[in-house]
Parts: sequence; structure tokens; C-alpha cells
Amino acid sequence: MLSTIRADFRIIFERDPAARNLLEVLFCYPGLQALICHRLAHWLHNIGIPFIPRLISHIARFLTGIEIHPGATIGEGVFIDHGMGVVIGETAIIGDYTLIYQGVTLGGTGKESGKRHPTLGENVVVGAGAKVLGNIQIGNNVRIGAGSVVLRDVPSNCTVVGVPGRIVYRSGVRVEPLEHNNLPDSEAEVIRALVNRIEALEEQIQTLQHQQSTAKTPVLVSYVIKDGETVETAPICNLRDKVIQQFLDGAGI
Repeated sequence: MLSTIRADFRIIFERDPAARNLLEVLFCYPGLQALICHRLAHWLHNIGIPFIPRLISHIARFLTGIEIHPGATIGEGVFIDHGMGVVIGETAIIGDYTLIYQGVTLGGTGKESGKRHPTLGENVVVGAGAKVLGNIQIGNNVRIGAGSVVLRDVPSNCTVVGVPGRIVYRSGVRVEPLEHNNLPDSEAEVIRALVNRIEALEEQIQTLQHQQSTAKTPVLVSYVIKDGETVETAPICNLRDKVIQQFLDGAGI
């Protein structure tokens, strides 16, 4: 247990640039405090001590805002950063050197018995507010984007984003655990593809209409009455609108 706690200390200094000294980490990092309490509660739980492990877990939850069931199995070098609102279920298994941010839930999906919580491999990163639910397997070196909801198994060495979580492979690319800005936005990519397709169809329609008519009136236009005269306005469908472009470029996503 002591070697595992030492590994928990070391990983904080490796992954958190704000960690300055041992005393500060010991007294001011709720993720470490919750893990120390859990190590003790888990040991008591494994040797069959009743009530006391749950009491330790409850006190740790009150002090740190992190709820870890004594039955959960957590590897060494795990870092719960900030940690407020983290919930880890009874049968959850977390591999070595996993990084978990605030608001994460490793929970179940019902009242089924037996193994009902997820299993995380080594070097997994779970972004803030992500929910990993059910008896599913998350492979090694997986990155789960903030706010994602993962309900299915995830193979190793890939990234999961969205609701529900979608797998985005990143073969041959090493991504540092803290580089959350490199997470892809699959929704924006799909919307961009649809916009490009609509614009291509509009261009085809315009080409066909120009081929069938010699009239100079542009297609897909609208008109308004101004001072008793009919005045042509901008096209009805303008997919290069600033708001749409800002969304596609990532503003406000």
C-alpha cells in the first residue's frame, strides 16, 4: 500500500504544474486525500470488515467531494485532478496511471448484480464531466473527451467524444494527456460535410437552371417591395452565414 501511495504522490508532480511541494500536495489535493482514504477502506473491505470501510468512504466524500466505493479497484499512480463530483462505483476497476477530472462518473446502468461498472485500462484520460456507464471495457491509452457519455467498449489507443460517445482512432499519433485542445469535434465535422454537400447541390441546380433558361434572373433569390418597386434581396439560403461559419470554426462549441 505504501508503494502505491508513493506512486500517487509522484504522478501529481509529473502531471500538475501547480504542484509545488509535498506539504501542499498532501493537504490541498482532495484527489490524493480521497485515494489515501480509499486505499485503507479497500483493504478493510477485502479482509471482510463490515461497516467501517463504508464509513471511511462516506467521511472522505464529505471532506473531498469524491465518492469512491470501498469495493472499487484502483491501480497505482492514479491522479484525480480537482475531483469534485467524481463518483466511482463498487465494481469499477481503474488501471495504473489513469487521469480523472472533476465530475466524472464511473457508474452502472441499473440494478443488475455482479460486475456492473466499467473497467479502465492503463494511461486512460477521462475528461471533466464524462460518464462511463455499465460493465464495459476501456482499453489502454484511451482518451475520453469532456462531457462524453460512453456506453460501449472502447479499444486501446483511440479517443472517444460526444453523446453517446463515438470512437475516433488516432493511430500513429502520440497525444499528451493534458492536450485537451486536440480532441476532435465529430459533430462539427458532420455538419461541415452536410453544408458542403448542400452548397454543391445548390451549384448544380443553378447550373441546370441556367442551361434551361436564358433569363438573367438569378436563382434562389427573394424579393421585397420597397417604395412601390420590387427589389431583389440576398439569396434565401446563405450557408456562408457568419454564425454558421463561426460554429464550423469551433466558436462556442
